[in-house]
Amino acid sequence: MFDPVLSALPAFASFFLTALALLAAFLGLYIAVTPYNEMALIRAGNEAAAVSLGGAMIGFALPIAVSVAVSHNIYAMLGWGVVAGGVQLLAYVLARLALPTLNQAIPQGRLAAAIFLASLSLGVGILNAGCII
Repeated sequence: MFDPVLSALPAFASFFLTALALLAAFLGLYIAVTPYNEMALIRAGNEAAAVSLGGAMIGFALPIAVSVAVSHNIYAMLGWGVVAGGVQLLAYVLARLALPTLNQAIPQGRLAAAIFLASLSLGVGILNAGCII
């Protein structure tokens, strides 16, 4: 009964650990690109930073999950991880163009700007995931 699960555990572990590494790398890059440190803001209780970073994380993770489900190939997952990271960074740039005060709004805890950024991140992440073949 558990034999199929046990035999699949090594593949699961490799995909899951690779996905976690991709997520950690993306978060490090995203935090480095933004002019404010989301993690420090979150530790200080800034809900806007938590909402915006959470949206970016989910928007990044969705295409990664779909790439694994569609391809079952770690190299494809890595490639789609690069694409997903680029798409999320582009979403951040677009959000800054739409809201020029975004760099001040998030550190100031303005939830409206954070919800917009998170929604944009989720939207492009969903579209990115849906376009994976």
